[in-house]
Amino acid sequence: MREGGFPAIDEPVDEGGLHKAQAWRGPAPVPARVMVSPMAAARQTADAIAMDATVEPALRDIDHGDWAGRSFADIHGTDPDGLARWLADPASGAPGGESLATLGVRVKGWIADWGDDGDDMLAITHPMVIRAILSVALDMPMDATLRIDIAPLTGVILSFNRLWRLQAILPS
Repeated sequence: MREGGFPAIDEPVDEGGLHKAQAWRGPAPVPARVMVSPMAAARQTADAIAMDATVEPALRDIDHGDWAGRSFADIHGTDPDGLARWLADPASGAPGGESLATLGVRVKGWIADWGDDGDDMLAITHPMVIRAILSVALDMPMDATLRIDIAPLTGVILSFNRLWRLQAILPS
């Protein structure tokens, strides 16, 4: 999303994003498991990087509720007080949407399923989901993850040996 706002479920990757994804060089060898969010942009990214990925519902972006598909400017024009409340407390989520705490519960169940098996895995997902994964894996406050910039195609490498460790955040 080039314009600030709340992406829609079916929002595609723009042309610049597709070119960037096609030029991206992922891990070699390709991990045993590649999982992708069911949302259009993530699936298009998986296709662009030529990864045969399994759709994983837990990796879908945070639900932006009533504001999905709308820009900040549009919302400011129709609901400036609501936007001001969200800016003061983004962890609470957009009206009718999912809070960060709810997103954390969703990814906690998913991350628990793959920590102990030892297989490498690549997850193609969204910045808010990556923040939630970091919160759960590193046992850090969800609000603190809002201070982490995660640009498209940013790589986050976690390892597991009795507990999760952050190995790297790689710029796109």
